[in-house]
Amino acid sequence: MNSRTPFDWLSIAEQPRAFVVLLALTLAAMAAEQITGAPLRTDAAPSGIVSFELAGTLPVALRILASWDATARVYAGLNLGLDFLFIAAYASCIGLGCVLVARRLARRSARVASAGVVLAWAMWLAALLDGIENYALIQLLLGSPQAAFAALAQWCAIPKFLIVGLGILYVILGAVVAIVVKPSPPSAA
Repeated sequence: MNSRTPFDWLSIAEQPRAFVVLLALTLAAMAAEQITGAPLRTDAAPSGIVSFELAGTLPVALRILASWDATARVYAGLNLGLDFLFIAAYASCIGLGCVLVARRLARRSARVASAGVVLAWAMWLAALLDGIENYALIQLLLGSPQAAFAALAQWCAIPKFLIVGLGILYVILGAVVAIVVKPSPPSAA
């Protein structure tokens, strides 16, 4: 695999260990967000903070905010703050996972390996979108009447979820292929 990756600064030998550490950090941050996100599930926000991310319009965002009491709003702020740690963790973890899988699949298919490298770089775009989304949500949580913040959060959330989903799918399917499917021997030409 000759493509530059966002993890070239780590030696190939260090990358699997770094992935394990990043995976543990990602799962810990995810667990913390689940705990702080539990009080945010209401009839107006059945998916908690995700409902707020995808509100899209100021009236829907305000309905969600109205469904949260003062304590829930504190939890929302804490959840959004923790999300910045989660962003760094998941973008690094999934991106490095894409690189590791791409390296394993490079002998099978250069195109599939290249897709993994592109997805590794795309995780930083997902992280940027997630950070912008959080900024917009924090503004709404602080009482901004700007309808643009609800729309901005949604516009950032949708491609973020798509990129992250594709990255996770690539890592899982690629790992299964790399482990289960034996490469065919080179043809004698």
